[in-house]
Amino acid sequence: MSDTPPESTASSEAPAFDEMTRDIAEVPAVEVIVTVAVNLMSAAAVKLGLTEEGDKYKDLDEARKLVHALAGLLDASATEISSFHAAPLRDGLKSLQLAFREASIVPDEPGHGPGEKYTGPVYGK
Repeated sequence: MSDTPPESTASSEAPAFDEMTRDIAEVPAVEVIVTVAVNLMSAAAVKLGLTEEGDKYKDLDEARKLVHALAGLLDASATEISSFHAAPLRDGLKSLQLAFREASIVPDEPGHGPGEKYTGPVYGK
């Protein structure tokens, strides 16, 4: 017996990949950047315990990585996306940074929290 799938299965997958490639080619870069940023924000909110499930998925180490990646993406793409798109993303990032600071048992020094390398210090209440 061979582990190789039948040819009909392999050939039926190719059109789907071609279709996805065409779909991606039609999406403007700004839309891709904003979509990735929103996904990072959503994932960070879950890891910060800000969803209905609360602490069930809370993991500050994972949240730190996601917030830092979001800040880096927004910093790198600042000149590429309009302020129409950037302003709400920056507001969301700041909210996540503040939530991280409040959730931390031992808060980072100002300027050393997740993403603050890119945004500057974020101060809590």
